[in-house]
Amino acid sequence: VRGWTANVLGRRKDVMVELPRIAQIGNMQLYVENHRGVLKFTSDKLDLQLSVGKLVITGKELAIRAILPEEVFIEGIIEEVRYLQGKE
Repeated sequence: VRGWTANVLGRRKDVMVELPRIAQIGNMQLYVENHRGVLKFTSDKLDLQLSVGKLVITGKELAIRAILPEEVFIEGIIEEVRYLQGKE
């Protein structure tokens, strides 16, 4: 229903259905919008809760440089970004 509503109202679908928006600069910086909280954080792994599923970021020397209720900015050597749908 939200996807159909987004089309009818002319709004971006990612905003209406709360999909994550991810911007990555090389393997050194990552910006994620529409997360629902940090599940786990170490210098080599970050798990973010999403509205559906989770985002798993692995690497080395990871650091959270900024975090807001729905946005997070990560720096370090980013090796992998995985989007896991559903309840994992």
